[in-house]
Amino acid sequence: MQHLTKSVIVATLAGLILSGCGKGNGTAPAASGMNAVEVGVIEVTPRKLVVTTELPGRTSPYQVAEVRPQVSGIIQKRLFTEGGDVKAHEVLYQIDPSVYRATYMSADAAYQKAEANLNQAKITADRYAELVKTKAVSQQEFDNADTVYKQGLADLESAKAARETARINLNYTSVTAPISGRVGKSDVTPGALVVASQATALVKIQTLDPMYVDVTQSSVEWLKLKRSIEAGLLTTDDKKQAVVKLVLEDGRTYQETGILEFSDVSVDAATGMIGLRALFPNPKMDLLPGMYVRAVLEAGVNEQAITIPQKALQRTQKGEPLVLVVTKENKIDRRIIQVQELSGGEWLVTSGVEAGDLLVVEGAQKLRSPEMVVHPVPVATSQPNPNAPTASNVVAPATDSTAK
Repeated sequence: MQHLTKSVIVATLAGLILSGCGKGNGTAPAASGMNAVEVGVIEVTPRKLVVTTELPGRTSPYQVAEVRPQVSGIIQKRLFTEGGDVKAHEVLYQIDPSVYRATYMSADAAYQKAEANLNQAKITADRYAELVKTKAVSQQEFDNADTVYKQGLADLESAKAARETARINLNYTSVTAPISGRVGKSDVTPGALVVASQATALVKIQTLDPMYVDVTQSSVEWLKLKRSIEAGLLTTDDKKQAVVKLVLEDGRTYQETGILEFSDVSVDAATGMIGLRALFPNPKMDLLPGMYVRAVLEAGVNEQAITIPQKALQRTQKGEPLVLVVTKENKIDRRIIQVQELSGGEWLVTSGVEAGDLLVVEGAQKLRSPEMVVHPVPVATSQPNPNAPTASNVVAPATDSTAK
């Protein structure tokens, strides 16, 4: 009994001591502070961002020429290797020239005859011009001689034209390449009869260096881009040609950089698309006509772009993009935002987030109620230096989710 009394006394004294300490040091910590959930956050910081648009397209040759014969005849030789490279004016086929050579020789003889007749007519006309002054010949005789001379001039010009035509046809028996490029499969062999200006081409030549890339862009996306530029969200340099990069069919990035050549001035009524054409160097012949590629075009520069890491983005049950923002009261504000997909695991935010906001990137699974008090702890991110200009890739058409 005595032992129990001592225990009660000790417990009472301990309670009085703790009570006194509480009065001396102020109130005890609030229950809410003791129950605050620790979450990892990042601070939203705007940065300079080169906004690009990725569009599907196909390659097409810089120049295309379908070679057809200009004269009829029998093919004697094929003077090129199929699939090889040829130079402009290089002979590809030889058509039997014998008939055309004979025609040229006949035309040349006719020209020389007309030239000789003209010389004789000129001598006669000059002599009669002197004799008519002394009345040695009549005016009629002089006029006849002068007429013969002028007819000789016309005959010579006609013979000259006939000889030139014969020469051209003779040269056409050597079928040459109109452009430099890579030659395809020949559709004729030696011994084949070809006809002048026939519908079937003998062979096709394509210039593959440089190479065109034809892409299309939705007129809706084009209007959005134009509005962004007009509103000052994006800046462009009209004096600088837009730089274009390529992603090949196997996912590799093409090493050479191209430039945007032009865009159509009209919209395709059937598809609602605008055509764009870029020009790319192709020294290693990695690009072939008809290849499917993805062109990455520089759309402009966003001087105050807001980007967030992928782990900061969540989705509502409706699929709307959502972020968790820590308020000044250390509570959670669930915000519906609008984003565009970026490369490198980042998202470009177009609305819903402002500079200085604290976004939850870690510990979101602990939050069961918006009323819960949180303890924000800054975490390291892989975001680039906000003061350094960074090129990022926006995939188009962009994911444009609007809060309902």
